[in-house]
Amino acid sequence: MTRDTMIGVDLAKSVFQIHGASMDGTVKFRKKLSRPQFLNFMSKQAPSVVTMEACGSANFWARELTRLGHDVKLISPRYVKPFVKRQKNDAADAEAIVEAAQRPEMRFVEPKTEDQQARAMLYRIRERLVCQRTELVNALRSYLYEFGHAFPQGIAHLNRIAALVDEPDSKLPALVCDECRDLLIQISEISERIDIKTRRIQDLAAETDTARRLQTMPGVGPITALAVEAFAPCMTSFKRGRDFAAWLGLVPRQHSSGGKERLGRVSKAGQADIRKLLIMGAMSRLNWLGRKNIPDGVWLAKLMERKPKMLVAIALANKMARAIWAMLTKNEDYREPAGAVAA
Repeated sequence: MTRDTMIGVDLAKSVFQIHGASMDGTVKFRKKLSRPQFLNFMSKQAPSVVTMEACGSANFWARELTRLGHDVKLISPRYVKPFVKRQKNDAADAEAIVEAAQRPEMRFVEPKTEDQQARAMLYRIRERLVCQRTELVNALRSYLYEFGHAFPQGIAHLNRIAALVDEPDSKLPALVCDECRDLLIQISEISERIDIKTRRIQDLAAETDTARRLQTMPGVGPITALAVEAFAPCMTSFKRGRDFAAWLGLVPRQHSSGGKERLGRVSKAGQADIRKLLIMGAMSRLNWLGRKNIPDGVWLAKLMERKPKMLVAIALANKMARAIWAMLTKNEDYREPAGAVAA
């Protein structure tokens, strides 16, 4: 059905700014509505194209407005900013959203489902717990360093720290030992919570065919598979695997001009969680391959001869992203490319 009206919505916690316009840009209405008024107003509108910035609560409102029969599109805020005229306010933002959405080449963000948001929440809560544990471990190491005890990084050395604190001849003040034991208890409690979240992720990754298929690729485990399911849009929205890799920020940043191509570091644009996990998976794969003989002539061996290890890991992560696109669009398990090193 043809939609003859586009409604731009500037979202907020309490007050929403609405800008309605025809498809040729003619202004139809401007309104400022409270949160309860917003849904009531939209339910009385004829089915329209509703555009919003991809920000907090945008996915919720996208689902609610879709149920009312509207066609909802989300836009990255960085694509809206160039269309804001002079003064920055809610009304100008709502108008700029409509202006941006009417561009024929504009790229939109696919709204997430409730299941995707729930899985993303589980992943990010686990990440927060890991960061909290790392912070406590580093604090513990730094406190002991002030008393002449240096320990390597990582949680693998916590047993050595616990043994030092419990040792009667450690020469540490009693107050220091008590506080270090308290930190060790906090670290143990957080580690238990991380293990619970990890098992939950593993169970969820075993439930869907997509996650199972993703885990057939070397370097992709349950956490990465769940992150792809939670954060990535439908793979059919990308024309080719390179577009998915670019969306993850795994392609070089361009500074080209005058017909001369200049490529810099990776753009780091797009979804950071999947990008980080793919690079970590690629690095672990390289570490595993480093204990074996990589056949001469394959692209990975040639790259490792002349490039730093981290750069090789990013290049391998780029290939992994392209392979993920191919696997999910063709509904196939991972197959090692001909001439590539087995992993």
